[in-house]
Amino acid sequence: MSQELIWITGASQGIGKAVALAYAEAGKTVAISARSSDNLQKVVDEASSLTGRILALPCDVTDKGQVTECLNQLIEQERLPDRVILNAGTHQPMDADKFKAETISKLLQINTLGAAIPVEVLLPHFLERQQGQIAIVASVAGYRGLPTASAYGASKAALINLAESLRSELYRSGVDIRLINPGFVKTPLTDKNDFDMPFLITADEAANAIVKGLSGKQFEVVFPTRMAIAMSVLKWLPDRIFFPMINRGTGHGR
Repeated sequence: MSQELIWITGASQGIGKAVALAYAEAGKTVAISARSSDNLQKVVDEASSLTGRILALPCDVTDKGQVTECLNQLIEQERLPDRVILNAGTHQPMDADKFKAETISKLLQINTLGAAIPVEVLLPHFLERQQGQIAIVASVAGYRGLPTASAYGASKAALINLAESLRSELYRSGVDIRLINPGFVKTPLTDKNDFDMPFLITADEAANAIVKGLSGKQFEVVFPTRMAIAMSVLKWLPDRIFFPMINRGTGHGR
């Protein structure tokens, strides 16, 4: 499918950028969105020697008007995309003794609504066509509550539930809802972390996992494997074991 058209949000750096370049290298046409026009243009320039094409569509995914305009522009220039990867997001650790609802609101706005608004804009088109893939990028941090992640984890847990709900309702509609749950990936966002990140992988490794996973049939694309196994174990641990273990093991014991 060399003519496949893909739209990726949050694609000016990190995982989104790596996925865009991977698809372009495979001959696909990729539209990339983020708020920074300059950063998007750098990705376009980087892809100039690749087989496929990358198009820059600057957009704030938390603004429904901009998202609608961006999609209309893509349809006018190319057509309705075949695959959309909703990757826009940010991370802000928050200690319990510095808890602020404002931080929760900020991350829910960017991470959760930044995916929900594009879904709202895209779904009528995909349902009318009875075809199209929407992949929502959450995180394994959404599996269980972890220290300093009350804002980030909550926003990602919401995305996991959102994707599962849509998948169950749209299962026979022709609209293919997917969930992407990365573990620790080296990006400008994770560079802010001041703790050890187990099983850390590169953005290129993450991109390869995403491209391969979305071409398959599984609903959830989760990586790296060792991180997925570790978080799955934590997910099912009894509370009486989980909370004391995490409290001590992460150095946040009080």
